[in-house]
Amino acid sequence: MRIPHKRQSGQVLIMVALSAVVLIASAGLAIDSALGYFVKAKLNAAVDSASLAAARGVTLGDTQAAQAANARQSAKEFFDINYPDKFLLSTPVLNPVGVTFDKGTVTIDVSATASLPVSLMGILGFKTLNVAAAAQTIRKDLDMVLVMDTSGSLEPNAAAVRAAGISFLNKFNSTVDRVGLLHFASDAQTDLAINPITRGFNRTTTTAAIKNFSFEGGTNSAEGMWQARKQLKGIDQINRSSLRVIVFFSDGSPAAFSGYFPNSNNRCRDAGGLATYTKFQSDALAGLYKMRTTNTLLKGDCDSGTITSLPLWYNANNPDTLPNDPNAREFPIVTSTPRPVTASVSSSQDQWNNVHRASRNLAEAIAAKSRQEGIFVFTLGMGASLKAKEGPDSELGEDLLRCMANTSDAPTRCRKPAEPMGLYCYAATESDLSPCFTRLASAILRISK
Repeated sequence: MRIPHKRQSGQVLIMVALSAVVLIASAGLAIDSALGYFVKAKLNAAVDSASLAAARGVTLGDTQAAQAANARQSAKEFFDINYPDKFLLSTPVLNPVGVTFDKGTVTIDVSATASLPVSLMGILGFKTLNVAAAAQTIRKDLDMVLVMDTSGSLEPNAAAVRAAGISFLNKFNSTVDRVGLLHFASDAQTDLAINPITRGFNRTTTTAAIKNFSFEGGTNSAEGMWQARKQLKGIDQINRSSLRVIVFFSDGSPAAFSGYFPNSNNRCRDAGGLATYTKFQSDALAGLYKMRTTNTLLKGDCDSGTITSLPLWYNANNPDTLPNDPNAREFPIVTSTPRPVTASVSSSQDQWNNVHRASRNLAEAIAAKSRQEGIFVFTLGMGASLKAKEGPDSELGEDLLRCMANTSDAPTRCRKPAEPMGLYCYAATESDLSPCFTRLASAILRISK
């Protein structure tokens, strides 16, 4: 029997030792790789959230330097929240955040690294494992008009409406985003015309205008929509932003629309907003209101009592020299759809029915035309009246707002899947108003990325 040589035993021991090193190193690689994977996933999530936060933060400030500073601060805050120091014993480093302004586009670049000590891989000479993550958010340019209802029914909520409107506009970039502002009651009034060439808007002007809103008069939704669309259409194609939006706020169903109304002896040559009441009453016409004001009655030859019929087409913004221009017939008033409207004002019932239906038809039609032109419509409604059946057809006011926005839950008759789909938010009380405006702002900013 041959006895193994002692040198052979030593060789076996060496091989076992080497195998043990390899096995330990392999185990260390598996463990440290798993830890690295978790750190990488956490770092990616933190960088993504920081990038999105920076895109929101860049809207704050009146100069690009201030906006860039706010973007970087927002990125840091969200990175720190989403990646706690010493996560799995790692050390994170947020690199300088890049903020680049180019015409109407803001590009935000966020990157970070994290290093973690290795465990068993140390026997191979490794001390740390380093991972990296990066994200880029591009915030596109925006053209937006905010349309605010200032009818008399909102007077008890005036302070909340003003505060919510100001807060909403503060979420947008005053040097990059174009913003227009108007309010309506019995007619509509422009507070800040959108800039058709240069970018940005005057935050001081919009804030002061909203603070000065007075709440009185009826609800001429169609005129508010028409003026908003006019502002966006007034920007030449070459200067238009990639995203165009109308944000429409109201607390009730429309009961007024504007036009040149045929009258006794044709003595009145002025266009005006014709209003009726929410509830039917024998004197159905509440008055004819002066254009570009919110609650100024026309009297004398233009008293609503002199009106003999409704116009066949919407013509409120035609020149007074050609009020019934056959080349400017875009939105019919006398129609069979979606609600039947006749020209008759021969009875109080006819007046009430036709003004109500025409008011609703026009608001829907102008919103639909805006969407066909690539404009997103977002609507916000407040108060219990929107959930009450009103008017000659017992309609819900919020259904009209859903139709205007073309939401997924809009009535079938008005839903247009091929057109831009907006968002409708309902605020039951004034405490829900700011959260609703915030929700709309978030949706708009999300589309702009």
